[in-house]
Amino acid sequence: MQNIKHTLVTAEGLEKLKNELEYLKITRRKEVAAAIKQATAFGDLSENSEYDEAKNEQAEVENRINELELMIANAKIISSNDSGNVIQVGTTVKVFFTKLDKEEKYKIVGSTEANPFDNLISDESPVGKALLGHVPGESVTVVTPGGEMDIEILEIL
Repeated sequence: MQNIKHTLVTAEGLEKLKNELEYLKITRRKEVAAAIKQATAFGDLSENSEYDEAKNEQAEVENRINELELMIANAKIISSNDSGNVIQVGTTVKVFFTKLDKEEKYKIVGSTEANPFDNLISDESPVGKALLGHVPGESVTVVTPGGEMDIEILEIL
């Protein structure tokens, strides 16, 4: 039997996946079908770059639809923080980077939701992985591509 990997997402993240799936199925499929129809009107398909491009786009859209359907079907909702003071997936935490003399706030999410620009870090990222299971007041050392960093866990929000 195949081992199915769950997609860890917050309720908001699952909603975003569902919205993207709906958009692709309802809007993008029609747009791509129209582009294919228009490209076929140009005649000879063997040397029709517009047709090739539209077919490639169609394949990308269908692949993403399949990927989203699989992620949604295997979604496991993570709550904001069920375990009180222990950092886990779904926890929002305030930390202090000692070397950088910088305070940051992160929400630890599954990899499908990760977006460092919005301070959503994956539980599989070096920082996310290092913080899991720790509590405020502790310090952790994270090995990143840029070297080791010491992080003080200030509080769970």
